[in-house]
Amino acid sequence: MEILAFGVQADEKPMLEAAFAGLHEVRCLDVFLNEDTAPIAAGYEVVSSSVNADLSGRVLRILAAGGTRMIAQRSTGFNNIDLDVARQLGLTVSRVSYYSPHSVAEFAWTLAMAVNRRIVRAATRTRDFDFRLDGLMGRDMRGRTVGVLGTGKIGEAFTRIAHGFGMNLLGWDVARNPACVELGMKYVDKEELFASSDLISLHVPLLDATRRIVDAAALELMRDDAILINSSRGGLIDTDALVAQLRAGRFAGVGLDVYEAEAGIFFLDKSLEAVEDDTLARLVTFPNVVVTSHQAYYTSDAVGQIIATTVANVTDYLTGRRSENTLVPS
Repeated sequence: MEILAFGVQADEKPMLEAAFAGLHEVRCLDVFLNEDTAPIAAGYEVVSSSVNADLSGRVLRILAAGGTRMIAQRSTGFNNIDLDVARQLGLTVSRVSYYSPHSVAEFAWTLAMAVNRRIVRAATRTRDFDFRLDGLMGRDMRGRTVGVLGTGKIGEAFTRIAHGFGMNLLGWDVARNPACVELGMKYVDKEELFASSDLISLHVPLLDATRRIVDAAALELMRDDAILINSSRGGLIDTDALVAQLRAGRFAGVGLDVYEAEAGIFFLDKSLEAVEDDTLARLVTFPNVVVTSHQAYYTSDAVGQIIATTVANVTDYLTGRRSENTLVPS
């Protein structure tokens, strides 16, 4: 069987081909799965998609009409998939329910320290042989308070690093993580977390209940010199409200690895095109903001786990098994 994989990054391609070697052929495309590219999948029983794929009902119907019966998404999040339509069409859908939480947690801290210590500005200056320290002053993390929204596997890994810095730990989640409590985390309501934290990091999934959990009201509660980090999903933050606060001169730093409207922008080279997204264009102009292109998961360890799980998901489909990764069974 030949499998069609959409949205495959250059670093990912040899890993994906090696993982399927001896089992199935895999055709790797760098284009992302959407309404325009879905017809390419005609004749492919199994299609693999990436995190920014458009798997709306319309796209799923195009895939099903072309003979696709199984979709193996290479990500944990699945808010981009219309699962109800998939069930109606009889499609099997799987995801990667778990991969290295350390990849995302470590990158979230990389963003936090980059904005705190003004690393991007400093590196840009020194490339121009400007070695002044003006405007580069940061703060010690030790003794300050970190607020972690979402204390699952990634939130726990992030908390362990914060504990190593010697920070006071605040957490919010629908359920307490005993490992975080053992580290000294105090669970509080969202409002107290926003108001009391020097650094806030988001590690919750994007659901109806969490969409724009960082809205205008939450941003108003935050300290003027707080740092906000999002390495989870862009839809957790009301970006227009965030820009308004940044224009007012608030926050010591903001680190974003994700963006509300990143689909069709992130993972692509847009350097020679006119910027059509006014919000994103404004966001990247602030000197206290660092935006990266949804790369927190992008380590050889995490990508290797994602690919291995994808291979297992395809094997489960072909043998009629289901697992914790199965979103819609056959």
